[in-house]
Amino acid sequence: MKKLLMSAAIAFWSQGVAAEDMRMAVTTSFDNSGLADILLPAIKADLDIDLQLLVVGTGQALKLGEAGDVDAVLVHSKAAEEAFVAAGHGTHRREIMYNDFVLIGPETDAADIKTATSAADALSRVATSQAPFVSRGDDSGTHKAELSLWAAADLKVEALGPWYHAVGAGMGAALNTAAGLEAYIVADRASWLNFGNKGDLALLYSGDPALFNQYAFLPVNPAKNAKVRNDLAMKLEDWLTSPRAAELINGYKINGEPLFVFNAVAE
Repeated sequence: MKKLLMSAAIAFWSQGVAAEDMRMAVTTSFDNSGLADILLPAIKADLDIDLQLLVVGTGQALKLGEAGDVDAVLVHSKAAEEAFVAAGHGTHRREIMYNDFVLIGPETDAADIKTATSAADALSRVATSQAPFVSRGDDSGTHKAELSLWAAADLKVEALGPWYHAVGAGMGAALNTAAGLEAYIVADRASWLNFGNKGDLALLYSGDPALFNQYAFLPVNPAKNAKVRNDLAMKLEDWLTSPRAAELINGYKINGEPLFVFNAVAE
């Protein structure tokens, strides 16, 4: 298994790609969840595809797809995904699995978001208390979801005070910052469950339908770039939507709690 961050991408491309190697851009939340460590060996065994991951935020993953630098993307921001396909950069969008976003914060919960009536209400309470809040600030799917919650709370991020910290980092790094600051943060449940440096942080709010978090697979359009391996992307899509993938995805748990729910629909 090879996980490539953006800083290593140039070195990877300069080495060339073997005949059955495939490149896929994935979100940091997918990587932080640990699910890649379960799926990639099975993909290698079942398909003989050496799936190489570029781990970035959703926005950057779609830019890599647009440039033809990956064969497919696995991300979690439906509006951005649909725009990607509508612009001709992807051939289609296929839903694979979901989990949810959760609101994390210090156990003392100075903003009292535990009793919030909605996710937007929870963020309103954070703003009223001016308790530290960490945002990924990286145009990722999680960041986009967070911004939509501030908008639902009728609050503009640019008008928030110095208690709002946009770190421009992936999910793991952002959670580490929140732990250090004893701050509130929006995270995906899988990354939170797999996060090892929780400190005094706890899951304080979840369950609002607005926190639903769908992941989708988008093959990059080979008409846009001749180096795109659409044949391998389609083989991988068939596998990701198969009973074999469903078993692995639904079976991946931490302390008995599932991190994702498979919901691909047969075509």
